[in-house]
Amino acid sequence: MRIYSIKVFFFLFFAAILLRLFYWQVIRAPFLQSQAEGQYFTDVKVGALRGNIYYSDLSLLASSNPSYSLFGLPKTLSSSEKVEVSYKLARALVDKEGVEDLAKSFINNLSQDLYWVSLKKNLTFAQKKQIDDLHLSGIGFDQATSRFYPEGSTSAHLLGFVGQDAKGGAKGYFGLEGYYDGELKGITGLMRHEKDASGLPILTGNFFATNAKNGKDLVLNIDRSVQFIVENALKQGIEKYGAKAASAVVMEPSSGAVLALASFPNYDVQKYFDFPKEFFKNSVVADQYEPGSTFKVLVMAAAINEDLLKPDTKCDICSGPISISGFSIRTWDNKYYPDNTMKDVIVHSDNTGMVFTAKKLGLDKFYDYLQNFGFGKSTNIDLQDESSPAIRSKNQWREIDLATASFGQGIAVTPIQMVTAVSAIANGGFLMEPHVVKEIKDDKSIFEIKPKIKKQVLKQSAADTVKAMMVSAVDEGEAKFVKVKGFSVAGKTGTAQIPVAGHYDANKTIASFVGFAPIDKPKFVILVRYDQPTSSIYGAETAAPTFFKIAKELFNYYKIPPNE
Repeated sequence: MRIYSIKVFFFLFFAAILLRLFYWQVIRAPFLQSQAEGQYFTDVKVGALRGNIYYSDLSLLASSNPSYSLFGLPKTLSSSEKVEVSYKLARALVDKEGVEDLAKSFINNLSQDLYWVSLKKNLTFAQKKQIDDLHLSGIGFDQATSRFYPEGSTSAHLLGFVGQDAKGGAKGYFGLEGYYDGELKGITGLMRHEKDASGLPILTGNFFATNAKNGKDLVLNIDRSVQFIVENALKQGIEKYGAKAASAVVMEPSSGAVLALASFPNYDVQKYFDFPKEFFKNSVVADQYEPGSTFKVLVMAAAINEDLLKPDTKCDICSGPISISGFSIRTWDNKYYPDNTMKDVIVHSDNTGMVFTAKKLGLDKFYDYLQNFGFGKSTNIDLQDESSPAIRSKNQWREIDLATASFGQGIAVTPIQMVTAVSAIANGGFLMEPHVVKEIKDDKSIFEIKPKIKKQVLKQSAADTVKAMMVSAVDEGEAKFVKVKGFSVAGKTGTAQIPVAGHYDANKTIASFVGFAPIDKPKFVILVRYDQPTSSIYGAETAAPTFFKIAKELFNYYKIPPNE
């Protein structure tokens, strides 16, 4: 019995040893292997060069410059050498006043019980050369890149910027840098080499490397000259009209190509960290606002497309204010035109005439056209931070909601949604997907982003009819005094009061103007929008002059001859 017990004991003992060996050699083997490799191998990441961003004419909008990170090897330096090296480095990098503080920072870093410490990042080639000329021991450089924007704050909201992620790596935020971060950043490479007990490379040891793959370049639809024209006009306008903010977008209606996009107040993408975070938002794609009277052309287009109205159809409820559910709907100037035609409803921007239009259309069709024109969903523009205001479900709409929505109140849109929808009138009825980028390319291939038709919203005949009504709105409406002489332009003003705490503030408005030209084959659609202008609350007196200032320069730029 005793011998049997001893046999069992030894069997269990050896079984336990075998199980333990199996645990360490099989189950924990990958972990132990990585721990061992960490003791005699050093991994160095090789950064990929971030792709460039070009205007449509291939002039440079964003690029990457080489930069250098300074590091130290504390265990190779004596205490006195650490102090000497720290002060020499500080004197090479900063003015006399900052030498003491920077030197102390270097001394603290070099005093750590580490083989390698980071001392300073984002050094220029000139700074690196100045330090190299000192022939200091115990320091070295890693090469990296830093983002460079040759034109400073130009197109800031279009570009976005490159910051750092949670791990300290480069990451694009907002605009193109954010949306196309995956394509632009490339793939990081890796160098692995053996090291000795001091952490220094063994020159005859094993060495492995995988090359970095540089990021792809973006070629934009953005026209450098058009962008300059738009930004210059907005800068002047925001000062002249005392607006809180301003934005504008220019689109080619036939393709959906975005030719220019700008928002103010602006910020410097090179020094984004010096600006409040709220400056980073691109109001063209992120701002939600009530479009006001610019929305009327879309509602009128829907009714004409359904053959419910014609330009000469007369309004039989336009002789005075309209009462609906206890609310009184009036015209913007308290002027009324009995037997107004639909053309005159657009020319006079008549709210009562739009209520008439919405009643003819009905809630079901009205709601369908909201969705057909792209409201309630994103446009899929290739910029980060696009928002998409929701449309209330149909069963929540009341009669008064349909009435007010017909003239652009009580419904929220974004500027990019609005200009995309109006482009469908300009191009003969097709809702296009807006795109900022024209090509994505690298050394081996070019990927072209082709125009994409999302759907046909209007018949050609309906689009042409509304186009003619918009021309009349410019020629005969409240903005006729700022029209460019000799050119036919289709357009519509908008003045929407801003909802505040459950009611509308009569003194705070979003003033806007949307339009396109030339009429026979539109080259551009422009939306100009001012937030809370103080010189005048009306779009006809603020946004319209800026629109026609831009349009006049575009006529010259594109060599479009007068047609009148």
